[in-house]
Amino acid sequence: MAQLHTWAGLLPGWLLFAIFVFGTTAFFQQEISCWMRPELGNGAVSREALDRAAVHLSAKAQDAAHWTISLPLGRGGEPLSISWERREGVMGASGEAKLDPVSGQEVAVRDTSGGWFLYRFHYDLHYMPVMWARTLVCVAALAMLVAVLSGIVTHKKIFADFFLLRFGKGQRSWLDAHNVTAVLALPFHLMITYTGLVTLLFTLMPWAITANFPTTDAYYEAAFPPGPKAEARGKTASLLPLPELVGRAKAALTGDDPGYIAISNPGDANAIVEAWPHYDRLAGTRSAVFLNGVTGEVLQAPSTAGGARVTQTVMIDLHAGRFSGPVLRWLYFLSGIGGTVMVASGLVLWTVKRRAKLPDPTRPHFGFRLVERLNIGVIAGSCAGIAVYFLANRLLPLDVANRADWEINSLFIVWGAVFVWTIARPTKRAWLEALSACAALYALVPAVNALTTPRGLIPSLIAGDWVFVGFDLVMLAMAAACAFTAWKVATHKPKALPRKKRMTAEAAL
Repeated sequence: MAQLHTWAGLLPGWLLFAIFVFGTTAFFQQEISCWMRPELGNGAVSREALDRAAVHLSAKAQDAAHWTISLPLGRGGEPLSISWERREGVMGASGEAKLDPVSGQEVAVRDTSGGWFLYRFHYDLHYMPVMWARTLVCVAALAMLVAVLSGIVTHKKIFADFFLLRFGKGQRSWLDAHNVTAVLALPFHLMITYTGLVTLLFTLMPWAITANFPTTDAYYEAAFPPGPKAEARGKTASLLPLPELVGRAKAALTGDDPGYIAISNPGDANAIVEAWPHYDRLAGTRSAVFLNGVTGEVLQAPSTAGGARVTQTVMIDLHAGRFSGPVLRWLYFLSGIGGTVMVASGLVLWTVKRRAKLPDPTRPHFGFRLVERLNIGVIAGSCAGIAVYFLANRLLPLDVANRADWEINSLFIVWGAVFVWTIARPTKRAWLEALSACAALYALVPAVNALTTPRGLIPSLIAGDWVFVGFDLVMLAMAAACAFTAWKVATHKPKALPRKKRMTAEAAL
């Protein structure tokens, strides 16, 4: 079991670290998106904004065949987005507009993927086909589940380890850090790993679909039945006010807030409203309701899910944590940090334990050096890349082409640069320089934000803008943590080998 725990944790360990880092940030993806779009106000969509959205659509797309309205969550981070598609043969082009969710005023929002990219990366990765990425993530998650379960068997003193954390003891300290972060949030680690596998269920086990349906699309059509279709009658009729349509959709969705609304044939007597819910309630509705746009009558209620789908839905909700309030979300976040430290300390512990057993610790073999360099490049490089992702959001020109893509590219450019730099440096210097760079980059984020927007830390404190205050404080905390770790690396002095081990090493040489 000890061998199984070691190798199941080490081989996918670097991918698991990236999954944990990016997945942990995803618990605050809306807040991150809010910080990365400082042009938007904070708050839920107001009735005034909905009224203004209807006015915009009526003025710009009265003869359109379809309207769509994307309603952001109350936590902010996304604009109230509207779009329209013209009928065939009608003059004019399709279009879209971004509105402030509080005021309803049209705003020019910077092009950014916000927290959404950080969330998607933890299971879709980047620069590679999605199915390959999800297969890799599934294999890593399976190995994580094996590592957690074998770790429970291996650690006989699991409850004693919960209270034991010794500093300055070398290998013993790394083992204590690994044990404490593993045991402290053990229920979370088990839950987040297993429910992550359930989330990607059809990647792992597609055979139930392929055995019963000719295509994947046929399965989804059966699971989520399409709604009624109607051609425009050519008879003018006024839509119900948009706030009332949203209210009726919410009632039909058994209390779930609508997140996406599509209106076919707006302004016609055959107008049909399709409303999909936000997935922000535990075991909430997962299918659409269809309404008559003129009368508000329910044309098709959301489909009723069976026991298997409800079970899967609950597990997906537990994994994503979108249903959680502020306190529970912070517990998710802190538990995710614990998981990140657990994986990182396990990777470092592998090298710490084996260095003492090397015939000559100053001249390790290739496999040892490979693990050591991967540790530095992945752990420090990914952290530096995320900091640069935030800095790029503030420093890239607003009118640059493919701006959102370049924010993402900047993350991986810096990650790769750190990786290459640390390969060329002695191990201790590589850790010290990479961690120092991380500390400097995270400390720069609040400073650059204050210089480039009117929503710096002090103005945000005065205005009670807690999303921006919290973001900047977390960045400063990350800078302090990286600086403290760099200081510990700089002041660390390895203990001399005992005389017997030293003589054995010299004899081996």
